[in-house]
Amino acid sequence: MLTIDIKKQLGDLDLQVNAQIPMQGICAVFGRSGAGKTSLVNILGGLSTPDEGQLTLGDTHIYHQQLRINLPPERRRIGYVFQEARLFPHYSVRGNLNYGNKDKDQVHFDSVVKLLGLDELLNRYPSTLSGGEKQRVAIGRALLTRPQMLLMDEPLAALDLPRKRELIPYLLQLAKTLNLPIIYVSHSLDEILQLADTMLVLDKGKVLVNGPLQDVWDSAEMRPWLPAKEQSSLLMATVTALNEGYRMSKLVLADGTYLWINGLPLPVSSKLRVRIHANHVSLCINRPTDSSIRNILPTTITEIIHSQSSDNVQVKLAFGADHIWANITRWACDDLALTIGQAVYAQIKGVSMTESELAQSF
Repeated sequence: MLTIDIKKQLGDLDLQVNAQIPMQGICAVFGRSGAGKTSLVNILGGLSTPDEGQLTLGDTHIYHQQLRINLPPERRRIGYVFQEARLFPHYSVRGNLNYGNKDKDQVHFDSVVKLLGLDELLNRYPSTLSGGEKQRVAIGRALLTRPQMLLMDEPLAALDLPRKRELIPYLLQLAKTLNLPIIYVSHSLDEILQLADTMLVLDKGKVLVNGPLQDVWDSAEMRPWLPAKEQSSLLMATVTALNEGYRMSKLVLADGTYLWINGLPLPVSSKLRVRIHANHVSLCINRPTDSSIRNILPTTITEIIHSQSSDNVQVKLAFGADHIWANITRWACDDLALTIGQAVYAQIKGVSMTESELAQSF
C-alpha cells in the first residue's frame, strides 16, 4: 500500500492529500488543470518536498517530517515517465535504455525490449521516432531502473489519437505482466476508463473521492465531471455462456444477476468490466412481459437528482451490491411518481465493454 498524508502550500493552491493507493494495478489521478495532480506525483517522486506529513511505500518511509526522513529520488525506486519523453538526442534507443540499466542485466534488458516492442528501434535515434515510439522508449528506460512503482504524468497528452491507440495496449500489458503499480495522471476520462483499476480525484488540492474505478465512477461526486453523454455505470462481470446463433454472451454479476451482451463471442470465464450508459436505461413500475429488450433488472431507487441545467432527472438504482444510473425526463419521473426506496424495473437497452477489457479478454 502507498500511504499519502502530506500538505504543501503552492502559491494559492493548498495541497492536502490523505489517501491510500494499492500496490497493484493502475491508479488514475484525475482533476482539472491546477488541481495539484503533477504537484502530487512530483512529491511522490522526490522532485518536490512537502511542508509536512509522511509518505510510506510498502513498509518504507520515503518521507517523514517528524522522523526527518526524505529519501532522494534515486533511493525511492520510483520510475517517472513525463508528458514529454525527455530522451537523450545523441544516444540511440539502445543507449537511452542502457542509461536506466545500471546493472547491465541483459536478461532484464531483453525482457523490457520485448514487452514494449522495441526490438526494431534499438539502433535508431530519437529524432527519427514517432511520439508513441518515444514514449515507449521512455517507459522502457524507467522500467530498467527496476522501480517499485511507476509514475506517469499525462504520458499520452502530447500524442495524436493514432499514437494514443498504439500506446494504450502496451500500458495495459505492462501493468498486467509486471504486476507493477502505476500512478497515472490524466485529465482524459476516456484514457482513465480504458486503463485504470482505481481512481483518485483531486479538486483544488484536496481529495474529492478515491477508490476502485467502478465505485468512484458511480459516486455522486463524479456526476459533475461527466458530460451528459458520458453518464454511465461500470460493473464487473464474468462470462458464463455463449449463444452462438445470436452472437450473444451471458454475463453474471457479483450477486448472480445476469446480462446479455451482443457482439464478438467472449471466452467463458472471462472477467470483464462492462459499461451501461444512463441514457440506455428506462424504468417501468411493473415488469414488462413482451419487450424486445433482453436485459430487465428488478432494482430499488436509492437517489434522485434533478438537473439544474436541463429537464432531465438522474435516478440511481440498486440491485444486489451493484448500482446503475438512469437518465430520464422530469415528466417521466413525475408521471411515474418515483420516490427513493421504490421498487422499479430497469430496462437496459445497451451494454458495452470498455476497451481495456476487450484487450484483456483475448
